[in-house]
Amino acid sequence: MSERPPISPRSPRAALEPEQVPPPPRRSERARNPLVVVGNAIITILLIAMIGMGAAYYYGRQVLEAAGPLKEDKIVNIPARAGKRDIADTLNKEGVTDVNPWIFIASVFALKASSDLKPGEYAFQKNASLRDVIATIVEGKVVQHAVTIPEGLTSEQIVARLSDNDIFTGSVREVPREGTLLPETYKFPRGTTREQVIQRMQQAQKRALAEIWERRSQDLPVKTPEQLVTLASIVEKETGKPDERSRVAAVFVNRLKQKIKLQSDPTIIYGLVGGKGTLGRPIKRSEIVQPSPYNTYVIDGLPPGPISNPGRASLEAAANPARTRDLYFVADGSGGHAFTETYDAHQKNVARLRAMEKQIQNDTVEPAEDAQPPAAAAPADSAPTAATRPTQQKKPPAARPANPGRQGAAQPTSPVLQR
Repeated sequence: MSERPPISPRSPRAALEPEQVPPPPRRSERARNPLVVVGNAIITILLIAMIGMGAAYYYGRQVLEAAGPLKEDKIVNIPARAGKRDIADTLNKEGVTDVNPWIFIASVFALKASSDLKPGEYAFQKNASLRDVIATIVEGKVVQHAVTIPEGLTSEQIVARLSDNDIFTGSVREVPREGTLLPETYKFPRGTTREQVIQRMQQAQKRALAEIWERRSQDLPVKTPEQLVTLASIVEKETGKPDERSRVAAVFVNRLKQKIKLQSDPTIIYGLVGGKGTLGRPIKRSEIVQPSPYNTYVIDGLPPGPISNPGRASLEAAANPARTRDLYFVADGSGGHAFTETYDAHQKNVARLRAMEKQIQNDTVEPAEDAQPPAAAAPADSAPTAATRPTQQKKPPAARPANPGRQGAAQPTSPVLQR
């Protein structure tokens, strides 16, 4: 065993004093450098910031991607000039979102969409997330409302329809010229001005007319696209059956070629009421012989302008009529018409229609006081007419008066066109 070193004796006083602890090692000069201190502080702050940003990113992503509270698809209108806070309040009120408005605003900034929020009517899907909601508004996917303008309406009637539709705004400064609007089904977002609707219909009509005019039959007895619209407007009012339009057009084209008066009831009605469209009563005999620029029983050829706004199908039919020699047509009792080349054959078709109407006893309209007299009393030199039935109401022939062409007269003097 090794011997332990001897312990030197301590004085009693020294024994009572505490032992001295060695001083801690001094920090190096590098650790005390201010740059190192600042650097450590920056690293600490960055670490804390990164942790905070990571937490914020995770929370923000959860907020953006979480399913929304909407229970079913819904259309919501974002008003014009609405601020971000207003939009957030509207979406919360409509149940599309349920987040704090400030979270919505922060999400908009996070998605870099602060300047892209567009007003309008939007369709939000069930359970749409906040990201989807903001994307829908940013992309401007506004709801498109289908608006159908029927063929054969006058411009005044079309303007009245637009005025009654509450998805449009503003007013129409001036009723467009007859025949310059194309009846079709259009789609517009809510808030479209009525002037914009009119302009779109006019542009569509110009394009359609230019295309159809280029493809017209070369022997067509009309000289201008405007005359083609006038002819098509008469065809539009004369039949509601798509498969008859070209044949009805052929009757009028054949009459124009042979210099026979068109004698179309709808032109008389337009001359009497203009843009109002409907007469509301039978045509009187005095009105049939009354001189008027639109009375094709009196004037030669086409009237001075369209009597309605024809659709594309009637424009096509007028530009390329059927290749027939028909000069007459009359209702066949089944919703269509019987076409003939000769007046004698036409009279037989008229007699057949009269017998059918008498059989089902649907002669419900009384003749007007000065309406045309029965055929037996008609003058022997009366010329065949080309429009002897109402065109404002498209009903089955059986529900019409015995002389539908005169809207109440007992029988036509010499019927030609009759539904």
